[in-house]
Amino acid sequence: MIPIRDTAPCHSTPYVTWGIMAVCVLIFLIMLFMPYESSSQIIYTYGMVPNRYTNPDWGIEHGMPFDGYFSFFSSLFLHGNWMHIIFNMWFMWIFADNVEDRMGRWSFLAFYFICGILATMMQWYSAPTLTIPVVGASGAIAGVLAAYYFLYPFEFVIVYFFPIVVRLPAVTFLGLWVIFQLYHITTSTYVEGVSDSAWWSHIGGFISGAVLHQFFLRKEEAV
Repeated sequence: MIPIRDTAPCHSTPYVTWGIMAVCVLIFLIMLFMPYESSSQIIYTYGMVPNRYTNPDWGIEHGMPFDGYFSFFSSLFLHGNWMHIIFNMWFMWIFADNVEDRMGRWSFLAFYFICGILATMMQWYSAPTLTIPVVGASGAIAGVLAAYYFLYPFEFVIVYFFPIVVRLPAVTFLGLWVIFQLYHITTSTYVEGVSDSAWWSHIGGFISGAVLHQFFLRKEEAV
């Protein structure tokens, strides 16, 4: 179930959305042409490795001293592979411009990063001994999806639902998205410090966005 576009009108140019996307793509492309050892070091240094904060001695032993929790922020700009960044940036492209439109640029920027950091904290809390980096904009984008869910519930999302294309109300599409995340939380594996995905960060970001979005709306938009 892949979204193609939405029907919500946007009345301003989403410079912040485009800027975040550009930075994420640029970092990904730069790292793509780096030697594997160098890109891996960046991922482990600036990605959020939960056990680094749960067990600081382990972090020091593995070359990851305490960084003041900076990786909770820096991890939002890193992506592991082509599919990871393509899906994240595609969802950002479709949904974030409308949320930025309703919040204004600086408020949207703050909202995006707060949701991302809280999402990363949720992932740390859910798997504190994870020894691989948690990276990606997914948690922050989940916050954006939550804001869209409440701001544009009855706008339509055009969805490729193999083998057909359908129009779904945003409240339906994003509701199914949440159910999909919850399903994976109940079926994901976590064995000896390794997990198959950071599903909890998606839920953490969505909850954060649902609770906080109303405080970041333009004054004329706030209810």
